[in-house]
Amino acid sequence: MSTPAGEIPDETNGPYPADGTNGINVLEESGIVRSEITSSLDGGTTADGVPLSLTFTVTDMTNDNAPFDGVAVYAWQCDAQGRYSMYTEGVEDETYLRGIQVADADGKATFETIMPGCYTGRWTHIHFEVYPDVDSATNVENAIATSQVAFPQDMLDEIYQLDAYSGSAENLAQIGSLDNDNVFGDGYDLQMGTFSGNGDSGYVGSLTVAVDTTTEPTLSGGGARPAGAPMGGEPPHGAMPGMGSGAPN
Repeated sequence: MSTPAGEIPDETNGPYPADGTNGINVLEESGIVRSEITSSLDGGTTADGVPLSLTFTVTDMTNDNAPFDGVAVYAWQCDAQGRYSMYTEGVEDETYLRGIQVADADGKATFETIMPGCYTGRWTHIHFEVYPDVDSATNVENAIATSQVAFPQDMLDEIYQLDAYSGSAENLAQIGSLDNDNVFGDGYDLQMGTFSGNGDSGYVGSLTVAVDTTTEPTLSGGGARPAGAPMGGEPPHGAMPGMGSGAPN
């Protein structure tokens, strides 16, 4: 495992975290601790898309970047159509693409998911929060890190040719580059995942997440958001995330 260059940047958890920030809390639901997150918790809808096996390797900066055994990672994302379960109209009753995993002795927590789509106003990303342990991963105030995974453009250009991701190529083109994104625009080196695979068989990805428990998280729990971003609640009725007055993060 390569040693990260620095602490994972704090980022907004956005308006659709379902971590208790804005009244919806999936973290307390039975079955949320799971590796396979493509299906809703009640066994209902399964999100379609290009398979992605994503592993977070969490390290403890206060312990010479040793593997952070036992921390819990909560990951959530939009589906191929840019919709967030529990929030977007039509999938408010779904809980897919959300889950918690506990890091093993190597600090690794793996999620079996799909590649997210790209909605208006944001570069493709996956949100995540790190908690000290699984018991504390029910209250966002306990999070010790909140950040996002970035994806390289060449990978997205291939995936977004597929019918399942209709509209994503156009939304990505409107942003132009990661440097124009309102979250990654200030730097994304520590958030760019490493990926292998293709759009036919799927992808395997990884991200090393260095956590410094001596620093105070500044954006976890619904803290500061870039100007113009909604503060929470449901997206406008009938609208996809990012189609309202400001792009969610």
